[in-house]
Amino acid sequence: MTTDTLNAPAGWREHLRALPVALIVAALGLALALSLTLAVTIGPVPLDASLVWRITLAKITGAAGDWTAAEEGIVWTLRLPRVLLAALVGGGLAAVGVAMQAVVRNPLADPYVLGISSGASVGAVLVLGTGALAGLGLYAVPAGAFAGALVSFVLVFLVAIAGGQMSPLRLVLAGMACGYSLSGLTSLIVLTSENRELARNAMEWLLGSLGGAAWSDLGLPGAALLIGTIYLAVNGRALNALLVGDETARTLGVDVGQLRLVLFVVLSLLTGVMVAVSGAIGFVGLVIPHVVRMLVGSDHRRVVPVAVLVGAIFLIWVDVIARMAFAPVELPVGVITALLGGPFFIWMLATQRRKREAA
Repeated sequence: MTTDTLNAPAGWREHLRALPVALIVAALGLALALSLTLAVTIGPVPLDASLVWRITLAKITGAAGDWTAAEEGIVWTLRLPRVLLAALVGGGLAAVGVAMQAVVRNPLADPYVLGISSGASVGAVLVLGTGALAGLGLYAVPAGAFAGALVSFVLVFLVAIAGGQMSPLRLVLAGMACGYSLSGLTSLIVLTSENRELARNAMEWLLGSLGGAAWSDLGLPGAALLIGTIYLAVNGRALNALLVGDETARTLGVDVGQLRLVLFVVLSLLTGVMVAVSGAIGFVGLVIPHVVRMLVGSDHRRVVPVAVLVGAIFLIWVDVIARMAFAPVELPVGVITALLGGPFFIWMLATQRRKREAA
């Protein structure tokens, strides 16, 4: 079972796949800039798009303007950091999903389905609840999440290969089993904590939320996304070979063992950082890679940069829905992604079954 099975040719898709990737990335870059601007304008206090840019440029250059302090606070302190964090997390989770599906050769893989997000949650909640790694300061929670993601990654693989050869189905089942167990462990830690404030904040965070984002939250996920995207894009040809199979990859000169080991670390780091700043937001890494592959083909040299941009745009608008659909009540963004991702997962399973029956 490979992701190629989903790439049914269609006329306009063939034209899209023939376009240079630089042109697609440039168009998506413009769409991302437009999405960032419009998302900041939307809220209980509507703002003009030109005002958003004037305030942003003034804060960067130190110039003065004729807007109110309240408008400046809404743009610079409340909405812009949140929208940027949504873009970083969406892009990061999409990149993780693309690479993870190639590494395990399973189109159903993503950090949430395979339990990696749950492992990151355990590590982050342990740090929050026990105060461990306090010497790392602001990086304590991301470090705990990274360690949890890495441990869960190894655990899922050990369970999947126990007692026989690992198959895509065994891997998904092992991921789900480990994910449920780790989610239960997280709930146990939270519910037995004597710190009631921690329990309330942790439960809200576990549902996935971008509320309360600040500029200080953007540096680490920004750096992780940049490094991770460059690494995955540079190794796009190797990911293509890995998706076909280990033997084929070896014949093409790929050091499969070393590549997979480094990818485990890179994907765990990306997942851990993104979960640490946003909570466990599910299904972005499952939905976006498939949508992108259907549009631009399966070459990872095209898929990686396009998926990062599409994932960023996707989560920006999901967050807008989360904070506006039931205003004044604000939903955790993970609730919206789950409502969208669940039906998509079912559609994926049905599609795979039809492909097997037709083969």
